[in-house]
Amino acid sequence: MVTGRRDAKLPVWPVEARLAALLPDLLVFRKPRGSEPELATAQGVLLGVHVTGFTALMDRFSLTCKSERDMDKLAHIFSYYISDIVEHVLCFGGDILNITGNMLLALWRVEQNQLSDIITLVAKCSLEIQEKFGIYHTREGQDLQLKIGLSAGRISQVIVGDERQQYLLVIGRDVDDVRLAQRLAQANEIVLSWNCWMLCEQYMFEVEIMREDEAVKLRDMRIIDPFDFDEHFDKCLDYLPHYRTSAETLRTALELDPHSDLDQKLRKHIMKNLLKKIDEGQPVEYVSEFRTVTLVLVSLEFHKTAWMLHLCHLIQESALYISTVIEKGGGQLSRIFMFEKGCMFLCVFGLPGDKKPDECAHALESSFSIFSFCWENPAKTKLVSISITNGPVFCGVVGAVARHEYTVIGPKVSLAARMITAYPGLVSCDEITYLRSMLPAYNFKKLPEKMMKNISNPGKIYEYLGHRRCIMFGKRHLARKRNKNRPLLDREKELEAFQMAQQRCLHQKKGQAVLYEGGKGYGKSQLLAEINFLTQKEGHRVLPLMLKEADSKQCFYAIQTLMAIFFEIDTCPAYYRQECLQRHLRGIVEEQLHCLFNDLLFVKFPLSFKVSHMDDVARQKKVKACFIKVLQEAARETPLIFLIDEAQYMDAASWEFLETLLSSMPIIMVMTLTPIFTLCGWAQHFLQSPQAILMPITKLATTSLLRMACWELGVVSIPQELQIYLHRCFGNPLYCEVLCQDLLSKDMLLFHDLQKEEEENSKWETLSANAMKSIMYSMFPANSEEGQELYVCTVKDDVNLDTVLLPPFLKEIAVSQLDQLSPEEQLLVKCAAIIGHSFHIDLLQHLLPGWDKNKLLQVLRALVDIHVLCWPDKSQELPAEPILVPSSIDIIDETKEKKTKLDGGSASLLRLKEELSLPQTEVLEFGVPLLRAAAWELWPKEQQIALHLECACFLQVLACRCGSCHGGDFVPFHRFAVCSTKNSKGTSRFCPYRDTGSVLTQVITEKLQLPSPQDSFPFQMKPSRTQEAFSSECCRTEEEFLDQVKRKLAQTSPEKDLLTTKPCHCKDILKLVLSPLTQHCLVIGETTCAFYYLLEAAAASLDLSDNYMAFFYLRKASSLLGQPSAFSFLKKHKVKICQFEEATFCRLLSEVCFNMGHITLAKKLARKALRLLKRNFPWTWFGVLFQTFLEKYWHPCTLSQPPNNPSENKKNLAVLQQQLHCLSLLWQLYNLEATASSYRFACLATLMQKNSAEEFANEAQVVSTYVELSQFSQSMGIKDKWLHCEQMAIQKSSLCWFSREGLLATAQLMQALAYTKLCLGHLDFSIKLGFQAREICRHLKKPALENLVLSVLFRSAFLKKKY
Repeated sequence: MVTGRRDAKLPVWPVEARLAALLPDLLVFRKPRGSEPELATAQGVLLGVHVTGFTALMDRFSLTCKSERDMDKLAHIFSYYISDIVEHVLCFGGDILNITGNMLLALWRVEQNQLSDIITLVAKCSLEIQEKFGIYHTREGQDLQLKIGLSAGRISQVIVGDERQQYLLVIGRDVDDVRLAQRLAQANEIVLSWNCWMLCEQYMFEVEIMREDEAVKLRDMRIIDPFDFDEHFDKCLDYLPHYRTSAETLRTALELDPHSDLDQKLRKHIMKNLLKKIDEGQPVEYVSEFRTVTLVLVSLEFHKTAWMLHLCHLIQESALYISTVIEKGGGQLSRIFMFEKGCMFLCVFGLPGDKKPDECAHALESSFSIFSFCWENPAKTKLVSISITNGPVFCGVVGAVARHEYTVIGPKVSLAARMITAYPGLVSCDEITYLRSMLPAYNFKKLPEKMMKNISNPGKIYEYLGHRRCIMFGKRHLARKRNKNRPLLDREKELEAFQMAQQRCLHQKKGQAVLYEGGKGYGKSQLLAEINFLTQKEGHRVLPLMLKEADSKQCFYAIQTLMAIFFEIDTCPAYYRQECLQRHLRGIVEEQLHCLFNDLLFVKFPLSFKVSHMDDVARQKKVKACFIKVLQEAARETPLIFLIDEAQYMDAASWEFLETLLSSMPIIMVMTLTPIFTLCGWAQHFLQSPQAILMPITKLATTSLLRMACWELGVVSIPQELQIYLHRCFGNPLYCEVLCQDLLSKDMLLFHDLQKEEEENSKWETLSANAMKSIMYSMFPANSEEGQELYVCTVKDDVNLDTVLLPPFLKEIAVSQLDQLSPEEQLLVKCAAIIGHSFHIDLLQHLLPGWDKNKLLQVLRALVDIHVLCWPDKSQELPAEPILVPSSIDIIDETKEKKTKLDGGSASLLRLKEELSLPQTEVLEFGVPLLRAAAWELWPKEQQIALHLECACFLQVLACRCGSCHGGDFVPFHRFAVCSTKNSKGTSRFCPYRDTGSVLTQVITEKLQLPSPQDSFPFQMKPSRTQEAFSSECCRTEEEFLDQVKRKLAQTSPEKDLLTTKPCHCKDILKLVLSPLTQHCLVIGETTCAFYYLLEAAAASLDLSDNYMAFFYLRKASSLLGQPSAFSFLKKHKVKICQFEEATFCRLLSEVCFNMGHITLAKKLARKALRLLKRNFPWTWFGVLFQTFLEKYWHPCTLSQPPNNPSENKKNLAVLQQQLHCLSLLWQLYNLEATASSYRFACLATLMQKNSAEEFANEAQVVSTYVELSQFSQSMGIKDKWLHCEQMAIQKSSLCWFSREGLLATAQLMQALAYTKLCLGHLDFSIKLGFQAREICRHLKKPALENLVLSVLFRSAFLKKKY
């Protein structure tokens, strides 16, 4: 998080300047003087700034944050606070040496005779810092304050390291003095060391002498004439040769000419993972991440008698060894910093690009190796203390644009520092490190609890004792126990392989081995548990064993434990062990050979003369021969089966013995392997045996995974959004189990009784369960019994599954996979994760700064080759033309210059507009959804919001109907009916810290607005000549109408530009634009825009006959309003929406309720929508009579001409369109009730619909209305009116060929006519009409209407065939 107030856009610097921004001038302008360690001295003034309250703030975050994700607020606060101080110091000519933890150290390097003037300058700088930034009020209630210390004198700079990596240290008495001054200062105070006080112009300062501490507290500066600080400042500039010379940058170091020697010199001081990203050209704001790491803090205290040069050599020797050991374990030595009694080495495991699955174990092993090395020579080191912690931290840059540092920030960093003080002389670790290391418990010792400053709950602390061999056997168990309520899924082939091996062993009397190989979590242990149950049920003797990584380092450990289980001495008391073993060996092994097992099985048989004359090799051979003899004897009575879980951790000697055993007796061995481990030579030789079968275990099928999820949640059905969420499992059963348990622990689901008979409720919140019941799977639990309660689950309305954080276990796995990619591949995956599961490469290129198309395609191909990304399902129908077309072709050309300014000259967007297409082949999706979720979480919150905003601005242009539908909103004329809600203030509405907001966010804050009415669509108000000529051919009869349809369908040449030749791609628009756009708006907090596009997505779903997805989008929109109910005025978190949008929301809800069978609620919502649209519908029979009179006689007389203002006209059309939908719903709803009053209401609704359609002046709408009137009349048995309405529809249909809406109305008319002819017995004509209607529906992709047509066709064809 790098900030800069001067430029809205961060400058584009060469690599050398980016390297220099990470380092102090002391390193940038130094001249190498020889081999390390380099030691140089200089005179200067030191300024130390300590931010108090920061550790307490971190502790408050760790206690009160709802999730780990909120921890990046901590880095956000600190970075913006410290950046102001850094810029202020740079303005005064200071050189920022380092930003360590909550401390900042700056240096003014001058000659000795210039110290007094520079002390005055630094004192003035300190006073201004305290005045401007002395106290910072955070929203969390913990204030940040400053303590400043000053010292002056001789400073020693030391460079330690080697040719690959070097580190800068500043040491000396005056460096210790500045730290002492910081500690003596209270909050908002400035303290000068005694030496600094003696060197300064004392008459210029108001001070308070602290004689006991030999320090001086600075109160203020005396302004005494003729002293003028501006003149003094100009004088001091002559002492500072590297002070900035231009106003464009705060440092001269950033303007140096590129030079190879300079580049090589600077690279040695920067960590390798950061160098890779800089070389890749990643912007500085893309470098920072939020991830879980393991921290190792090594503290070395040296003897006070050590000379300076000797001390430097000790630090050099320690740094080289620590760096080597840490890098070997997969970590990096981040920095070295001095303290009074010695120095500290901060090492980090799991930085970007370094993540390993077992980093905690490597950190502990490396720490113990360092601990042992440093204690080898007590004369050099007085005390060695090491602390290891694991947890979420911010890994990134903090500071200003001109000077920043790469660091780690988080509560675990403070905990590691406190543990050094609380537990000196030990290798201590926190509880998370202890648990995640998976090392044996006997390698640790629990330490007593101790109070730690500003750490309220440190948790359990353990001492790591190193690897020790424990005198004990392994335990007889498997990783999993069989659950009778959850049968094994999709593992029939694997079980069959074992059963075949079992049969071969019994019939051929030869040993058989089955090795199941599969990734972690694929169900290998559960498969072994099932085999264990089945074989024990058949009466076989089973010896189960699970190995761990530490077991591979103990020779013959696996066989030792298996034989202990066989002899049943692993669980018996130690005093009874020898007697138990002797009973098993009696009669099989000579008694004088029993002492061979003393060391192996921890018994104490007397040493026999025969054994005493054997060498070690002979003893080992004899032991193996005895074991084989005992096992052969046992196999004669009952078959033996070895079950070994995690066999990749077996030692080589055990593999060798098992191979001998396999070839010498009938025994069955079943093992599991993880393919990522490299097996030893004996293991590979074992696999090549003809008696061994290697069986790969694949991922679960999607249906099996959904069944497993149902069992985990205890339900018989899960909603569609939860199914999409579970795609993160990628067929891994363990991932599915962890995700389901995580959802349960976070209380994100609601459970509903499936069998409970619920009365129809007129509330919106009850629809969720009913929607689930309508799409229930046949997934009943295995133990379901008659009368058992069955449940379905739904996701709570306020839960957005797209932003639910991964469980830590899964995030660690996914991040380790991500770090195996190259830096450019990682950046691409992270940017693609922002867009969503599916993404277009033009939008992806828009987020990747400086990437050309060739580079993008090259990296994409590499990711597709390793299956991180993939093309969409090829089974889907691929379009022959562009899918997404911007809303208006004319408007794009007119506003190109305007959009260029708005989007910062985005080449990708302009090219997209010019091409007017997004080809299907350029759409990709994640092959590993879990990787996408983890990559999304790595972004710091602020940068995440900025990127989501860029995506939203990019997609906003494409949020319209497809080209075959002639563009337009899915809610007709939606954008003309709403007002753009622009923020009157110039600040961001979604920036969480407006007082210290991101420059990037502030630059693009005004880009995302609701669509403007000026962004119009082609709307043809007057018919063209072709239309007029065609409309003159009015149809009188059904036969003429059918002939006319056939004639027009035959004219399918491109020159005619008929819509029947253009398939609809609105489904792709919904998937690739509208659905992601709603997510982007929700993430950035633009709830008004999110509500707008949720209505669009719901209308698109209903248009595509997907009622459930429409319900899903409307439920999201309902949650934005603050509570599920659609009727009450909400007091909290209510989105400001216009009356039209509220009416549209109610109308869409009504249609969804109608489709789901909720008649009462649908009526209520349709009436409310009409009321909001200023078209009331009566409640009583008298109101019906009065309204009917008005509609028949008064309403036709009041029809007025449309206004001359096109925008106002379209607003009226938007309202009329919604009124028509509501009235159509109302007559259908009332028509379902066979009562006289309902008939009156239905008649009124049809009359009002007809009048509104005529006012709408749209032929397609009029045709649809007459079709509906004919259907209503037919259902009521009014034949004359029924046939009259059909005739009117046929006559009005002549203009319906020139729009998609008209084609749809024609198809509806043909379906109604086909049904009419079926009822009248004209079967041949009904079939002809039905075939033509189906042809249009197929082109329009209207499955619901096509199903109605097919039902008529089936009945007509069936009756014709029968009679």
